[in-house]
Parts: sequence; structure tokens; C-alpha cells
Amino acid sequence: MQSFSYLVKSEIIDNIDSYDRANATVLGILKLSKSFDKDNIVLTTENEKVADFLANQLNKICGHEAASIKDLRKSEKSNLFTVSVDNQEDRDFIIDFFKIKNKRLSKEDLPKKKFIPNLVAGVFLACGSVIDPNKEYHIEFVMPSLELCNDFGLILIDYFDILAKHTERKNQNIVYIKESENIEDMLTLMGASKASLEIMNVKILKDVRNKINRAVNCDNANIEKSLKAAERQIEDIELIERTIGFSSLSDDLREIAEIRYNNPDYNLKELGLALNPPISRSGANHRLERIRKAADEIRQRKLTKNK
Repeated sequence: MQSFSYLVKSEIIDNIDSYDRANATVLGILKLSKSFDKDNIVLTTENEKVADFLANQLNKICGHEAASIKDLRKSEKSNLFTVSVDNQEDRDFIIDFFKIKNKRLSKEDLPKKKFIPNLVAGVFLACGSVIDPNKEYHIEFVMPSLELCNDFGLILIDYFDILAKHTERKNQNIVYIKESENIEDMLTLMGASKASLEIMNVKILKDVRNKINRAVNCDNANIEKSLKAAERQIEDIELIERTIGFSSLSDDLREIAEIRYNNPDYNLKELGLALNPPISRSGANHRLERIRKAADEIRQRKLTKNK
């Protein structure tokens, strides 16, 4: 089964609609490749579609088959590919084509402002991943240096007002975002609007589930509260019946006492409606309070007698 990250990267590549946008994306990939200088241009990726995209674009730039792909998979369950440019002249041409001055994401190396989202997309294709939103909200970029982390963080805040965080894991520098709204914005600007909508839909579904759970918990608590109240009321009724008898009660109290005794699951509203004529919830509660007072008087008399 394809991961959420794989689907996001596929959507990004499928939505690149011009040569200039493709080149800005390639620049982002190259900047975060395993090696990118006059001696080596090598990208290692687990995503075959990313490998194919990079190789095809580099071949277009060079005008011939300059990039090669090697399949390093050791089993059917593992994916690992490398894209490399082995010829020195081709590497020099690519570096000159992009006017690369250093390995940083420096302002002088960035494309025009309208292509910055494609550069960000290229960085994601090279070193990014996003977790399935059904599990948690998390997107991250694994980078080789703290300097690149800082450069990338500045791009996100300066151009898109997205504040990313930094951490270290196993000697690797990680730029990450956990806020769902910022992740949605990231996916949209990179060209993965369907994936962004998927996160929105998951959030809506989670919100609905939470509301249902809260409502169910509230209903259960109310039911439990009603059942405990009914138990106490039945105890009062049984005490009255054993001692002074139902005949001592007025007609209205005797009627509700009989209905309560035979229907312990009724709430106050249902009790009121079962009377003839029906009365309100507060009216039913008032009658039961009168029964409680009568039972408490019996209990008090017993305590006084036993002293």
C-alpha cells in the first residue's frame, strides 16, 4: 500500500505544468541531494517517481541522456534508487545552468518569487515526508546541515508566513511542522491540494467523532445519574409502603409513586407524561421531592425512637 508521503509526492510531480516550474523544482531537489557539486551529483530516494522526474528533467536541460538511474532495491518490500550525473561536463553545465554559487539555499540562488513554491516542493521531494493525517499531523524535512535548516526556515517564514521548528535526531537536522493548518498550507503551495483537502476532511471527521463521543459520554452520565436518583426514589416509596402505607399519601403522590416503582428507567419528563393528566418535568420532580420528605420524616422518627 502506498504511503501518504508517496501520494503527496506523486501529486506534486503530476501538477508541475511548465518547464520553468519543473526547473525550480529540480533546483530544490539538487540543493538537498546526497551530493551536489562539480565532483558529484547524486540523489538517493525511495520514491521511483521522484527519481524518474529528476533524471528526465536533467536530461532535458543537458539535451541528452546525462542522468542515470540505478535500482538499489534489495527486496520487493524495499525501495531505493539513485540518480547520478557521471560526466564532468554535464555536471558543470547543470551547475552553470542553475547559476549555483554554493550548497546553501541562499537568496542569490533562489528562483523568481513566483517559483519559490516549486523550489519548496523540490526540497520536499528530496528530503521530506508527511505522516498520514489519520495518525497525526506532522511534516518534516531531513537536512544535512543546520545552515540549510536555517535557510529553509527563513524561506518558509519570509515568503509564506509559516513558522517551522528545528530538532536533531540521530545526528540529523530536522525541520518540522505539526500545526495542521500550516501543513495544509504547505501541501497547497507545493501543488498537493488534494492531499491538503484530505487533511481537512480528516480533521472534520475527527471533530464529528469527538462531538459524538462527548455527547454519548454526556448521555451515559445523565442516564447513570437518573438511574441512581430512581433507585433512591424507589427506596423512599418502599419505605413508605412498609411503614405507613400508600393510603397515607395523597392521590397525586400515590399515582406518581406507583408509576415510578413500575418504571425505574423513566426520566422526569417521561414520568410527568405518564400521569393523568400529564404534568411538566418540574411538576414531577416536585411530587417526588414531597415523597422524599415523607420518607425522611419516617427515617427521622425511627432514629428518635431508637435513641
